[in-house]
Amino acid sequence: MRVRGALILLVAALFALSLAVGPAGMAALWDRTGPMPLILWEIRLPRAVLALVIGAGLGLAGAAMQGFLRNPLAEPGILGVSGMAALGAVLTIHLGLATALPLALPLAALTGAVIGVGLILGLAGPRGGSVTLILAGIAISALSGALTALVLNLAPNPWAANDIVFWMMGSLADRSWVHVALAVPFIAVGGAVLLIQGRALDALTLGEDAAQSLGVRMPRLRLALVLGTAAVVGAGVAVAGAIGFIGLVVPHLLRPLAGHRPGALLPLAALGGAALLLAADVAVRVILPSGDLKLGVLTALVGSPLFLHLIWQMRRGRV
Repeated sequence: MRVRGALILLVAALFALSLAVGPAGMAALWDRTGPMPLILWEIRLPRAVLALVIGAGLGLAGAAMQGFLRNPLAEPGILGVSGMAALGAVLTIHLGLATALPLALPLAALTGAVIGVGLILGLAGPRGGSVTLILAGIAISALSGALTALVLNLAPNPWAANDIVFWMMGSLADRSWVHVALAVPFIAVGGAVLLIQGRALDALTLGEDAAQSLGVRMPRLRLALVLGTAAVVGAGVAVAGAIGFIGLVVPHLLRPLAGHRPGALLPLAALGGAALLLAADVAVRVILPSGDLKLGVLTALVGSPLFLHLIWQMRRGRV
């Protein structure tokens, strides 16, 4: 409870800091004249809400996938849903629909995520094991990556290619309440589906046979994890682009504090993911206030050394 309370306080502090940081400074927090209320309520607040919700979803999905696959190197993108969501968004940019219709990009990304779910369930089958699920995810990721590269290769002009590349780097800049309304319901439902699987994931640490003897229905658990992760990741990619490493690093860092219990780790990973993405979004505004440092770039720069540290620990038998 102390760890959870500390994480809640950290998230609250970072959320408040996110509202205070920006080109207009902290004046937007108390100045009620001119454009300041608009800056706070229409620009900073939706951005902070999205950082909190998407970060929580990614951390939660990462912890759930690591618990299900019993592998600390698993992460939400392993299912290939994020790649399919990115492909849907990239196609709208390539075709010019993102410019003509503001909501075309996130809606296409969500459509891509739904198609990805259908593909992975079709390939893995209703009773496919964890290995089959991983292989299906790898196949879908490879397909979506190849098609995304093809779209980049066929980009009609350099500006379209730049738009695609920049969007894929991930960002929460210029997001509005429309994006919040689009993403939050999917992430909330997907997150709730993942959270209620805590007891089943705890039982799974004893092995699939033992978990089934304790009443865990593996096909039902697998379907719940796939659908929950897809909803969380697909909605996040739809409004923020590709943001990596949060679902991989956060559960690993917090696992010792949860007693290495997957069920106890789920809420902690959600809070940790929210804190990390809020901190990263504040950092991109502080490091290059006049530039456009992408959120996904920063999370990759921070996450890569931690990922290498995880591999080193595994090599020494500490994980």
